[in-house]
Amino acid sequence: MKKVLPIIKNDPWLEPYADAINGRHEDVIRKQKELTNGGKITLNDFANAHNYFGLHKTKTGWIFREWAPNATAIYMIGTFNDWKESDDFKLTRIDNGVWEITLGADMLKHGDLYKLKIKWNGGEGERIPAYATRVVQDEQTLIFSAQVWAPARPYRFKVKDFKPNVSPLLIYECHIGMAQDAERVGTYDEFRTNVLPRVAADGYNAIQIMAIQEHPYYGSFGYHVSSFYAASSRFGTPDDLKKLIDDAHKMGIAVIMDIVHSHAVKNEVEGLGRFDGSYDLYFYGDGRREHPAWDSLCFDYGKNEVLHFLLSNCKFWIEEYHFDGFRFDGVTSMLYYNHGLGQGFGSYDDYYNGGEDTNAITYLTLANELIHQVNPNAITIAEEMSGMPGLALKFKDGGLGFDYRMAMGIPDYWIKIIKEKKDEDWHPTSIFWELTNRRYNEKTISYAESHDQALVGDKTIIFRLIDSEMYWHMMVGDNNMTVDRGIALHKMIRLVTCTTMNGGYLNFMGNEFGHPEWIDFPREGNGWSYKYARRQWDLVDRKELKYQFLNNFDNDMIHLVSGIKNFQSLPIEKLWDKDDDQVLAYKRGDYVFVFNFNPSKSFTGYGILAPAGEYDGVFDSDAQRYGGYGNIDESVHHFTENDPLYEPHGLGWLKLYLPARSALVLKMVKKKRAPRKKKVAGGDEKSLKK
Repeated sequence: MKKVLPIIKNDPWLEPYADAINGRHEDVIRKQKELTNGGKITLNDFANAHNYFGLHKTKTGWIFREWAPNATAIYMIGTFNDWKESDDFKLTRIDNGVWEITLGADMLKHGDLYKLKIKWNGGEGERIPAYATRVVQDEQTLIFSAQVWAPARPYRFKVKDFKPNVSPLLIYECHIGMAQDAERVGTYDEFRTNVLPRVAADGYNAIQIMAIQEHPYYGSFGYHVSSFYAASSRFGTPDDLKKLIDDAHKMGIAVIMDIVHSHAVKNEVEGLGRFDGSYDLYFYGDGRREHPAWDSLCFDYGKNEVLHFLLSNCKFWIEEYHFDGFRFDGVTSMLYYNHGLGQGFGSYDDYYNGGEDTNAITYLTLANELIHQVNPNAITIAEEMSGMPGLALKFKDGGLGFDYRMAMGIPDYWIKIIKEKKDEDWHPTSIFWELTNRRYNEKTISYAESHDQALVGDKTIIFRLIDSEMYWHMMVGDNNMTVDRGIALHKMIRLVTCTTMNGGYLNFMGNEFGHPEWIDFPREGNGWSYKYARRQWDLVDRKELKYQFLNNFDNDMIHLVSGIKNFQSLPIEKLWDKDDDQVLAYKRGDYVFVFNFNPSKSFTGYGILAPAGEYDGVFDSDAQRYGGYGNIDESVHHFTENDPLYEPHGLGWLKLYLPARSALVLKMVKKKRAPRKKKVAGGDEKSLKK
């Protein structure tokens, strides 16, 4: 009898699709055997393309290799030969489309610029090596070139065996270039010295860095990658990035890389577009070659050479830079032939209708297997919106092996109700369902907004709530109803999103203190301006402004959940939801979370059924420290009131004062035992009365 995979055993609704699920599982096993020579080596052994291809310093000089099967001749050109072809730098073709050259120690030096001149039948072109680990742009000509990176004293990591804290995982999403006040591109060093201390003080235990892989167009936000093995030089040197990661580890902060394996830039000179003159070296050669929405190229995950390139890329960033894991971008686009475009994903049929790219599914599963072989403590996160079952389930259980999936429906939900619903129509039943509607055995990253929600054409949540009033009424002491409403809802949205997580929580840098406006990178349409591609840290640092209140709230919220052991794993039990009152309450462990979304009604002595006992107030969104009115007395001890109907179940009524648009967190400090039935001769008291 064939063994039933746990994913199917635990979800009977998947039984009709067992053949498809089992087929995917077998595809991975078959491909892994193929890549590992029948299991004689491991995926870790296989994923070493970066140690073979590219430029490497040897004991006697240099060796360079490139895969270009369609090429007829290849030359290295650069500052060392005045960018001209010469026999001294001509590569030799060896087996399987691989080209190689061995150079003397004095023929190249640290800092030299170089490219490849590749010729093919009917054409030729300059190319940056596919495995280049350092690519720089000339400030005058704007031309990109590979650079020899072999410093006499390379950076040595101080922290050797860092282990991320995932209880819970609290992610500070960031972009190096826009992480400073000035209207320019920020650096790794500036981020390390100016922003990392803020992240540590805020209480986050991980940073997720965008735009690390080299990309020719800054305005692509790092998503049109050209050189997959090169850390973007516009932010500094490889050693600068390594020092940043090392310092983060010293502070107990994990560093997650936003990795882009879902597509690549179309550029041919800077990227892999027609690397050796062919259209299908790394990408599909047919109608699937170009992404219909992203103006980019789609990898052919069915080719072993492409798997070698991408899997080795994962290993490279972990080993060379000590990244603690990856957030895989654009996973939905990878999973389906139609890239998930125009598809509703309303039932299980949509995941198993033959529209899935099984090669991409195999690659993603192998990538997760490999990453956890290289570093068992590594973190992998899927940016995926279709909700494909098993994405964040271990491979042995029938899944793709990600540790987490992004809860992408949550920010969409918040934007939708902010834009479309009146305050009176914010229903707790809807809010709670949206925040907790997920596959119980797959961990998610909850978030109210990431960088996506603030990109040009949209706004941050706080700016959508307050809009232009932020320009005039954010001074302390300036009482403005629109600002007060926005600040109150901003805090409540974050608290209810964070405290219903089942894996981790994410915030984009600056949004913790309500960074205004939107994100817009320099481009032709805005006159190449950096005005909205930066973070105005002075807003939160200035004590005369109200941004400090939101920052205080976020800091205390993050420290609250990080101080509760395994908070992300505690069961969520709904205690109360009443749409006409707009009140929601739920518990996790010893903590009770109560929200009054009502815009106008404050309630005195509002009763909520909760485990009987004594409670202390530990967090209150209405506190003056958070820009509230200070209407709740946190020194008050709360005792549940008995109710004969619920007392046998260990429940009682918590009678609370709930100001409008406020949230309260209580902690049980003493549990009241349910009364025992009296024992009397011949039976209990109740039976004798009968």
